Parts: sequence; structure tokens; C-alpha cells
Amino acid sequence: MEWEIVIGLETHTQLSTESKIFSDSSTRYGAAPNTQANEVDMALPGSLPVLNQGAVERAIQFGLAVGAHIAPRSIFARKNYFYPDLPKNYQISQFEIPVVQGGTISFFVGDEEKTVNLTRAHLEEDAGKSLHENFTGPHGESSTGIDLNRAGTPLLEIVSEPEMRSAAEAVAYARALHGLVVWLGICDGNMQEGSFRIDANVSVRPKGQQELGTRSEVKNVNSFRFLERAILYEVRRQIELIEDGGKVVQETRLYDSERDETRSMRSKEDSHDYRYFPDPDLPALVIEPEWIARVIDAMPELPAQKRLRFERELGLSSYDAAQLTMGRASSDYFEEAAGRLPQGQAKLAANWVLGELSAALNRDEIDIGQSPIKPAALAALLARIIDGTISNKMARDVFAAMWTGENGGDADAIIAARGLKQISDSGAIGAMIDEVLAANPAIVEEFRAGKQKAFNSLVGQVMKAAKGKANPQQVNDLLKEKLG
Repeated sequence: MEWEIVIGLETHTQLSTESKIFSDSSTRYGAAPNTQANEVDMALPGSLPVLNQGAVERAIQFGLAVGAHIAPRSIFARKNYFYPDLPKNYQISQFEIPVVQGGTISFFVGDEEKTVNLTRAHLEEDAGKSLHENFTGPHGESSTGIDLNRAGTPLLEIVSEPEMRSAAEAVAYARALHGLVVWLGICDGNMQEGSFRIDANVSVRPKGQQELGTRSEVKNVNSFRFLERAILYEVRRQIELIEDGGKVVQETRLYDSERDETRSMRSKEDSHDYRYFPDPDLPALVIEPEWIARVIDAMPELPAQKRLRFERELGLSSYDAAQLTMGRASSDYFEEAAGRLPQGQAKLAANWVLGELSAALNRDEIDIGQSPIKPAALAALLARIIDGTISNKMARDVFAAMWTGENGGDADAIIAARGLKQISDSGAIGAMIDEVLAANPAIVEEFRAGKQKAFNSLVGQVMKAAKGKANPQQVNDLLKEKLG
């Protein structure tokens, strides 16, 4: 039987406010346990929540960026469930009327563009954290500690429609979403610290069936690599279970990266199990058109806008423009480098940013902001390709030397020190070609007999004679001329 995979993602995005969503406690990461939790976060009697305006503005920014409807009036509800790290025994969230409704996220899977619709994005508070290590009771028994520093941290939960059909598509969507929230500055995107956590709802169904299969939710995945592996494992598990006569149950599962498997945590609740009702301590959130206008005025150029500009003004392909606008830092890097080159050379800059530079960043596992080669330095290297001083092949060697800081990372200094300047003198190249033709009459005859490989062999002989320094285009042109 052929199976179809159905995936929807729920992403918990920690908003970049300095204080929590309903209190003035700090959201700073890494503080000692329970040092950033006040009476509101601990749900002490008589304490009342007060909504953080900055959290609302970040939600509005996101909604505008994805083309969603911003609800003029939304409400907060109490979502009731009972965990040790939830001191109120309910979470303040949004249910019936979320602040952001609809919207889309577009991205590329390979060279194919995809668009996924969003269901909603709603504001809510985070829970605390249970610490299971290094805690022992009075008799040596293991214990669990509760850290409420994270309780009340503002989250924007972004829910997609179940429209993704592969793990690769889900990862591409998650990367695009991550890039957008970081671009907007509404989230720092630090997945290791839990600022961007993904719940994957995965189900399978026979190909052609319209009815959705029973889903399992893989909870709190904090890595794109783990997201892909968790989905692949869960798909295999469900298909094997069904084909062996079993039945998938609706449940929440945890991905174990060391064993590369998902494990059952608990049965998955439906919305009615949470007994939602409007929070009596919080009034309705009213967002006037004037407030939205102020947010629009303060927003940066959006990735989709910059992508279109790169296509129209710089002549880049849709794919290149989309890749360069996956992150604000990479788009700014490219734009500065391309802006230092002659008009019409943006494609060369795009090729190097997406190629050599990206490969080096991935190899060393660093962000583009930490690149030892700054945009101006890369532009200086590319300028030497454009003016014929060095070839593309030589430029890769110079790039590697710049990356390690050789000669201060200066392209011209490295070219001079290594004697890499390209031979572009037509007379010198012509003399080398004459010598190669005289020394290889058999290959010349093969070319005249129509064998194209013979021409490539002669080019190789000339480049060898020039020790790789001859201008390749000139070699090709002069060789064709001399061969008639």
C-alpha cells in the first residue's frame, strides 16, 4: 500500500521582551533557579496579571509579516491542566479568538517553491521547568526540583495547517519560520536555550484517502536535524504499526536523539479536556487601527519584499533571492558585498555567498556574523576575478587563505605573496599555445577529425604550461583562433 504523510507544526516562539507577559520579572536566560519569579509568576493569592504591551506588538508584527488578519478584539482564556511546573494549575493562553488569524509561509524545498497556510498565532505564557538531575531526598532517593524562572515567559504559538507531506518540507517550513521571526527581531531564535521549540503533529493515510489518520504529537523538538529525524522515525513507526494490524493512538511523544526514536509520554488531550474559559482577571485585548499603523511604520523591509527587490533590481533568480533572504544577516552581508562590485555582478556575489562562504560557515559551525571574511573583504576578492587578475579556481585558494587570516586576510596581499596573478597577455598566451600545438600534432589531428575531447586536452596542456595562471577564457578563444 502507498502511504501519504500528513504533517502540521506548532511552534512555540519565545518573544524578545525583557519582562514576562503578565509580570515585570526578567526573561533573562541562565539565572539561578527561582530568582526571576515574582508573586504573579508563582500564582500567590491576590496577585493579578497585567499584559505586556511589547508582547502584543511583536505578535502584530508577525501577523503583518505573514499577511494574516489581526483581530481587533481578542481574549485570553485559562487552559486548565495539572503539572508540577505550572503553579496556577492553568495556563493563560488564547483559544476562541487568537490575536493572529490565518497567513502564509513560503519557502523552497530544493528548487520547488511551496506555501503553507497558517491556522493562527496566539499569545500565551510559558510554564516552569522540572529539573530531574542532582536532586536527592533526605534518604538518598531521587527527587525533582522546580524552577519557575521560565514561568510566564511570553510565547507566540504559531500553528500551521496540516499541509506538509514530507520531513524535508517540514524542516524547510520550520527554517523559513525561524528566519522570519529572527529577521523581525521578535525572537532571538536560540533553539538550544528553548527560544524556538517545535511540536510536530504526524499522521499517515492511504494515498488518495481524504480523511486524516490518527496523529501523534512529537513534543518540544529544538533542532532542525532532530525534527527531520523524529518525523522520519514516527512515519516508519506508524506505517509498520498499521501494516502489522495495529492501530495508531492519539498521544504525545518525545524524541530521544541518542536512540533516534520517539517514546510515548502521555495520551494526547483534545481542546475540550482543557476546560477553556475566559480569564476573569484580564480584559479583552483591543487593537486599534492606529496601533497597527504605528507597528507598520517601525517594521523593517520584509524578506518577501527584499526577495522581489533582489530579483527586479539585481537580476537574481527566484531561488537565489529566496536563499539569500532566509536570514536578515545573510541578506545584509550579500547586499553590502554586491554593492561594492560593478553593476551587473550581483550574481557573482550571490554564487560566492551561497557557495564558498556558506560551506565554510557550515564546516566551522558558525553564523555569518562570525565570518572572518567581512563583506568588504569578499568584494575585494571578487573584484580580482572580475578584472581578470585571478581565475575562479585561484580565487577559491585565496578565499581559504583569507579565512585563516593569512596576510591579514587581504586578498591583494595574498595574491602578491603567492604569485597568483593571472597571465592575461595575449602574446604570452599565444606563444604557449604555439608550443603546445607543435608538441602535440596527433591531438591536433584528432580535433580536426571532429573529436571535441581533443580540444579540451589541448586547453589542459596550455594551462599546465602556464602553471594554471593563464586566463582560461583567453586560452579558449586564442586556441580556437589558431586551430582555425
